[in-house]
This record gives sequence, C-alpha cells and structure tokens, in this order.
Amino acid sequence: MATEKDQEFLEFVIKGLVEHPEDVKISRVVDEMGVLLTLDLNAEDMGKVIGRSGNTAKAIRTLLRVVGMKHNARVNLKINEPVGGTRSQDVGGTAAQGWDGSHEAPATPAMKSIDEAMGDLDNF
Repeated sequence: MATEKDQEFLEFVIKGLVEHPEDVKISRVVDEMGVLLTLDLNAEDMGKVIGRSGNTAKAIRTLLRVVGMKHNARVNLKINEPVGGTRSQDVGGTAAQGWDGSHEAPATPAMKSIDEAMGDLDNF
C-alpha cells in the first residue's frame, strides 16, 4: 500500500476522540503480515479509545480492516499502554506489552456488505 491512508484515517478518528490530540503518536510498519499501526496516546485518553468492554477499539479495528481491503492490505492496530496508565500498576507484567486485541471474540457480521462499506469510504 503505497499511500498511507490507513494511518491518516486512524489519526483523524483518534484525534477526534481524545482530549490530548497533541499526544497522539502513530507508527506504521509494513511486513509480510501486512500493515501494523501502533498507537501511543495520553494515559487520560486510554478509556475513550478502548471504550466500554473494548467496543470502541473493536470498531476502530473493523474500520481499519475495511480501509485496508480497499487498498489490498491487511491492517492491524496495536494500542500501547501509556506510562502512568491504570494497568501499569498491575503486578502481572502484561500491561507494558500493550493491548493488541488478540483476546477479542470474533467480530459479528456487519449490517452492510463489503461493497457498500467500501463505497462509503470513497468519501474519505
């Protein structure tokens, strides 16, 4: 994917959700597995991005997959736990590894077909 529309889209969505848009940092790595977008943000904004039961993060990941399909790329999102985040005080040590959504249940079927969803993205 020569263009970085996935990163631009993610930045637009995240900065629209958070209270500290100046702290949003997105890195993009492309390898044989596809595109990995890694998100760093202010600890105070973590709840807004993850959402209740992870629903906001799941929705963002779903949208990124649709953007990726439009450009024939597999797009994944990793959300890093910010320093000073509420989970960083856990003893288990997994908080520093970031939340990559790997524990999520399979996504439910979309209400629109892929063609309809991709058509909606033409305006982006």
